Amino acid sequence: MSGTPSAADGRDRTPVPDADVCVVGAGPAGALVANRLAADHEVVVLDAGPRFDPEDRLNRQERAIRPAYDRPDVWEMGGPRDAHAASGEWFYPLNHARVKGVGGSTLHWQGMVMRLHEADFSSGTERGVGPDWPLDYADLRPYYAEAERAFGVSGADDNPFGPPREAPFPNPAFPPSHSDSLFAEACEELDIATHSVPNARNSEPYDGRGECVGYGTCQPVCPSGAKYDATVHVESAESAGATVIDRARVTELAHGPDRIEAAVYVAPDGTEHRQTADAFVLAAGGVEIPRLLLLSASKLYPDGLANSSGAVGRYFTDHLFAGVGGVLEERTRQNHVGFVTTESHQFYDEADETVAPFKLEFLNYAGPSPVELAMTGDDWGDDLLGRLRESYGGHVAVGALVEQLPREDSYVGLDDERTDDLGNPVPDVHWTVGDRALRTIERSNEIQRDILAELGAEVTWTAGPDSTGPAYHHMGTTRMGEEPTESVVDPTLCTHDLENCWIASSSVFPTGGAVNPTLTIAALALRAADAVDEALSRSL
Repeated sequence: MSGTPSAADGRDRTPVPDADVCVVGAGPAGALVANRLAADHEVVVLDAGPRFDPEDRLNRQERAIRPAYDRPDVWEMGGPRDAHAASGEWFYPLNHARVKGVGGSTLHWQGMVMRLHEADFSSGTERGVGPDWPLDYADLRPYYAEAERAFGVSGADDNPFGPPREAPFPNPAFPPSHSDSLFAEACEELDIATHSVPNARNSEPYDGRGECVGYGTCQPVCPSGAKYDATVHVESAESAGATVIDRARVTELAHGPDRIEAAVYVAPDGTEHRQTADAFVLAAGGVEIPRLLLLSASKLYPDGLANSSGAVGRYFTDHLFAGVGGVLEERTRQNHVGFVTTESHQFYDEADETVAPFKLEFLNYAGPSPVELAMTGDDWGDDLLGRLRESYGGHVAVGALVEQLPREDSYVGLDDERTDDLGNPVPDVHWTVGDRALRTIERSNEIQRDILAELGAEVTWTAGPDSTGPAYHHMGTTRMGEEPTESVVDPTLCTHDLENCWIASSSVFPTGGAVNPTLTIAALALRAADAVDEALSRSL
C-alpha cells in the first residue's frame, strides 16, 4: 500500500498507489460514495480534519453544556486553519456550524431527514421563480429510499403534504413529546395539520447501533451513537478496502485540459503529496468545494477549475430561520427531547413568486435547560433550587425553515487579503438575502404568533426579518444543470468541463426548497457513485 508515516502520530498519510477513486471529504456524501465503491474499486478518502475518538464524546458533551464554551469549541473549529471572511450585506458566521473531521457535519447535526417536495424540483415551472432542476423527484425516489435505509431513519408515513413514498421507514417514528401534544391541540383549533418528523436516529436498535437514550444534546454531540453520523459508512468503506487519510488538507486539484490528474494535499508535518486516481469525487461541502476549485485556477482555467460557466461559487443559498417563542403558566418539559418530533408542511406548497415554501417546526428544546440555568447564575443551595423551579419548564417556541432563492450576487469567493495557516486565500461568504424570503419570514411569524396565542403563551421573543439567521445549509455554489454555460455539473453530477470529476454535495442544488438537505445530499451521492462506477467500468 503506502510508504512511511508522514506525521508524528505515526499514521501513514502518503498517497495510495493505483487508486481508482479519490474522494475529497469524509462527511455523509463522501462516506456513502466511498462505501458504495470500495468493494469493487481502490478508493482513497482525503479529509482536512482529524479522526475524533468516539471515547471522547462524553467529554465533548460536557464541554457543549458549559457556558464558557461556544459551539465551535466542541469540535475544535476556529483559528488560522478555519479563518474566513464575510463580505456580504448579511454577516455569515461560517464556523458556528462547521466540523472539519471524519464524519463532517453529521457529528453535530440535529438529524432531521425529509425528502424535498415534488414541486421543489420544478420551482421555475411550478412557482414562477428560480430554475428547474435537470432531474425530478422520480429520478431520486429510489435513492431517497436507499439513503433512509443507510441512515436508519425513524419515521411514519403521516405527512399528507409530503411526496409519495414506496415503503415504510426503517424504524418507527419517535412519539410526540409533551409539548407536541400542547401544540397539536392549539393547531387543531386553528385547522393546522401536524405530523411526525423523520429523524436519522434510532428509535429502536438498528444496524448495530443502540436506540436513542435521550441525552438531549443532539446538537452539537450525541454521546450514545444512536444518531447517525458518517463515521458509520467511513468504517464500512474501510472494512471493504477503502483507505481514509485524515488531516490531509487538499489545496489544489492538478489537472490537464479535461481531467483532474491529482489531488495535492498537505499532511500535518507540512509535507505535500499528490494523490492520483482515475476518478475524483468532491464531497467537502458547499463552501470548501468552490474554494478548492477557485484555488485550482490555471492557464487552462484562469477563473477557477470547472468554471467555464462562471457559476463556481455563485448562487450561494441557505435556509433562513423564523421563530416565535414565549412562556406558558404550565409545565412544557422543555429540553427533555433534543430534536424536533412534530412539524407542519401545510403551507409549504402555497409557494409562488412572492412567498417561498416554508415548514413549521415545533421546538422541543425551547428555553434554557436546567444545566444552563444552574451554570449561568451565582446562587447556591435553596436559592438556586428556587430559581430553577421558577424559571425552568414553561417555555414554548415554533420555528420555521424558509427557502432563499439563488442569486448571482450571493456567492462564495476568495479573500485575497487574508490567508489561512498554509498561506491560501480564505473563503469569503458574500451572503445576500432577497425580499421573497423576508416576506415569507413575516408570513411564518404571523402563523407562529397565532399558535402561541391559541396556547395562551406570553410571547417573549421573535426571530423575524430583521433578526433571522442561517440554518447552515450551504447550497448552490456548484449548481447542477443541462447547459454547460449556466451550470457546473450535469445531472449525473459530473462537471461539464472535466470528464473524471463528480461533485456530491448540496452545492449542486439549483434551489433549496425548505426542508433539511442531508437526505437529498445522500440520495444524490448514491446516484453519483453509480455514475462513477459506470464510468470506471468503461475505463475512464
